[in-house]
Amino acid sequence: MKRGPVCLLAVLGLVLVACSAGDATSSADEPDTITLVAYDSFPAPDPENPIHIALAEFTAQTGISVEILIAGDTGTMLSKATLTAGNPEGDVMWGIDNTFLSRGIAAQIFEPYQAAGAADLPAEFTQLVPNGEATPVDFGDVCVNYDIAALEAAGIDPPASLADLALPQYDGQLVVQNPATSSPGLAFLLATIAEFGNDGWEAYWQSLRDNDVEIVDSWTQAYYESFSWAGGSRPLVVSYGSSPPFEVLFAAEPLDAAPTGVVESTCFRQIEFAGVLRGTPAPSAARQLVDFLITERFQREVPLNLFVFPVNQAVVLADEFVRHATIPDSPLSLDPAAIETNRSDWIDRWTAVATG
Repeated sequence: MKRGPVCLLAVLGLVLVACSAGDATSSADEPDTITLVAYDSFPAPDPENPIHIALAEFTAQTGISVEILIAGDTGTMLSKATLTAGNPEGDVMWGIDNTFLSRGIAAQIFEPYQAAGAADLPAEFTQLVPNGEATPVDFGDVCVNYDIAALEAAGIDPPASLADLALPQYDGQLVVQNPATSSPGLAFLLATIAEFGNDGWEAYWQSLRDNDVEIVDSWTQAYYESFSWAGGSRPLVVSYGSSPPFEVLFAAEPLDAAPTGVVESTCFRQIEFAGVLRGTPAPSAARQLVDFLITERFQREVPLNLFVFPVNQAVVLADEFVRHATIPDSPLSLDPAAIETNRSDWIDRWTAVATG
């Protein structure tokens, strides 16, 4: 789920473990340290962070140390990888999602690789990369969230659909993100295109505009400045199906129930991928890291640290996620190739409606 300058961060505690030649699992002529390129919501190096504890265990098992290169949001990360394709800044990339996947494949930023364990992942995820162009590592859903108490106080029922958001009772109630500047904003635009079709989504957005929708640049601005749960005035916000358990886990006082809800029919599925970057000087080590990223050991740390869901079905979700998260059975979706072909045009057309 995701914006700052590029910085190279050495993972604290990932010290190269001494091993004999017989124990080493990377090629003798490869570097002992590899770089994982990630978006800016990936946890910063911290020896007590579970993500980095898991990576330290990978180092202990393989003798391969891992550094993290934070490369901005997903779009910025992909742009940099495209410019350096074949001569990459790192060895493995984490976090390119299905809204950008086709662009990355077309730019040949990845070395195709069928990760160990990928065959056991759900077909919903692997069918997007039939030739092993990348490896699915997590998924989540961008959905309309609502402030339960604020709607109850106003005597308004939660919306049940995207179409409901244009009804008079939700006038001035919704805040969304600009799809040109925000990943969840783009996902919400794609949700409306999936729901209303290429001939109907612009009229829908005009109805949202007529209903006084607020449009901001980022998820942080929408959630923490405009959303009523965080002190703003709008009880409806584009966020994530995993936002309610986040509110429970990080509440100032213990909560038995989530204070926010999710409109399940509005959810658009985002799937994130990792891959070996083409041109890496350490392809063997990079492949081992990709293998590790979909093991149960690493995947069990994903929900509570990245607030997305693991693709490895062996992972047992924490109780907070079981009780409070929304994972729709039939989320809205679009073919990644169609997204790649039409993304710029859709954003231009959206801009004309939103600002015209």
